[in-house]
Amino acid sequence: MNVHFLGTAAFEGIPSLFCQCDTCKQAQAKGGKNIRTRTSVMIDGELKIDFPPDTCHHAIRDNIDMDKVKDLIFTHSHSDHLYAEDMLIRMSGYAKSGDRPIHVYGHDLPIRSCIDKLGMQQDKYRFHVIRPFEPVQTQTATIVPLIADHDRTETCLVYYIEKDGKTIFYGHDSGWFPEQTWEWLKGKKLDLAILECTTGRVGGRINHMNVDCVLETKEWLIANDIMNPGGKFAVTHFSHNAHLLHEDLMEIFEPNGITVAYDGMRLEL
Repeated sequence: MNVHFLGTAAFEGIPSLFCQCDTCKQAQAKGGKNIRTRTSVMIDGELKIDFPPDTCHHAIRDNIDMDKVKDLIFTHSHSDHLYAEDMLIRMSGYAKSGDRPIHVYGHDLPIRSCIDKLGMQQDKYRFHVIRPFEPVQTQTATIVPLIADHDRTETCLVYYIEKDGKTIFYGHDSGWFPEQTWEWLKGKKLDLAILECTTGRVGGRINHMNVDCVLETKEWLIANDIMNPGGKFAVTHFSHNAHLLHEDLMEIFEPNGITVAYDGMRLEL
């Protein structure tokens, strides 16, 4: 299984539009892995998680054929994870795309947002409203939506994904997970856990994770025998407001056996 990190920043991106903080200035000057776009992941070139406003850039930068995507799953409706306007580009009159529909999965709010933006032009997509803890067999994988601690005004999701004999926990946007999610994970086995560290060394355990919360989550997954032998950890979704460059994040996480994701990074499972 190939896990392709398309973007690894929080809402603002790094460097952030309009921002004059030292972190953004240093990221711009250093370039490379310090340049981060809004978060999304692609699995085996056919299963995409979230659809941020940087999707066009990701496809051009990494030579991705977006028309080969079969399944698109959403975590929640925030604009850095769902920019439904660009989904319209697949429709006739905008692109000579294939007739095979992309199947789209999410709770009711992001699905409604997509339908509202597409209007009557929906023939290139099939929409599926999913519910927490109910497994769904997509065209490419079995997914189980789990509850996140993020925006209390909507049902934000994280995911357990099983594909071709490999299992992934996609764990953001979220702070310390609700008890129902922890309980569901008990007895499962993971090959990869993808966590977030939006707030760096500040913040805490609510809505987003900080460094300590990430490390505690790793300890919990290992203590509860959830990781397969050789199971991997990766951390992503960073904000410039955490004031940590890529090398700072590596100093924190690499000694703890956690890979710091960067834009364009690929992991093989």
